[in-house]
Amino acid sequence: MINEIEFRSEGAIIRGLLFMPETVSVRLPVVIMAHGTSATVKMVADKYAEVFGRNGFAALLYDHRNFGRSEGEPRQEINPWIQCRGYRDAISFAETLLEVDSKRIALWGDSYTGGQVVMVAAMDDRVKAIVAQCPVIGETLPMEKPNQANFDTLKDIFNNGDITGDPETTTGPLPVVSCDQAGTPSLLKPIQAFRWFIDYGGRPGTGWENRVTRVIPKTPVPYHPFLCALFVRVPVLFMVAPEDEMVHADYNVAKEAYEHFSGPKEWYEIAGGHFGLLYFPDALFDEASQIQASFLKKWL
Repeated sequence: MINEIEFRSEGAIIRGLLFMPETVSVRLPVVIMAHGTSATVKMVADKYAEVFGRNGFAALLYDHRNFGRSEGEPRQEINPWIQCRGYRDAISFAETLLEVDSKRIALWGDSYTGGQVVMVAAMDDRVKAIVAQCPVIGETLPMEKPNQANFDTLKDIFNNGDITGDPETTTGPLPVVSCDQAGTPSLLKPIQAFRWFIDYGGRPGTGWENRVTRVIPKTPVPYHPFLCALFVRVPVLFMVAPEDEMVHADYNVAKEAYEHFSGPKEWYEIAGGHFGLLYFPDALFDEASQIQASFLKKWL
């Protein structure tokens, strides 16, 4: 079963879909899902949601604020703090659903949101497990230390801090992808990104646009998922591609973050680079989705 849903976040209506098994007789564990950089609901994340639904979960998948069918201005603007708050507000919405067991909530993230779910799980104790595939943890380790003081500051920013950008902290507007980096540079540079976004974003009904602005506001402690890893105590599945071509999804930085998780954790290496598991139908999709479903069954 697939139902349309909407909830409010940061003053805008967020729209998405709720996937459930065909027969619902008990309250279901829920997986809250959002795509990575600029991608929308119907760009393969929905196929993962369908797998979770067939495995007995509710899956709440939505477009980020400013993207796809969701409201929000400026259009096509990414602010990681805004998107982290979107996960928080999606959790609050999921708690109101009669079909959902509010004590069994997991977060799923892909690429940029793979780092965001680390941040949110550390800061929101309603989260009971996370799945992060090809997570963007960072190109390098942060200059700051992952300690309690810095984490407390990050949590204050997450809850009620000023996350307004300015020209110095804004990149774009520019294309999300381009096949000509010399003539038309884009936010995401590898040719593999161009191939995937043009293929899947260009399909009817996605609402994807090849235009983006990224804002990373100046904050007392900078946005960096690594700084929150030490404070993640719930079960974590890190699905990482050793041949990941995206510089901010650095394998070694992800590995270092993984070592800091203090709860149950699973490290799974998958072939295909950053985008291999985002092709459907495909053997890599089947491998990734079944490993993820099994992990979620184990812990939820």
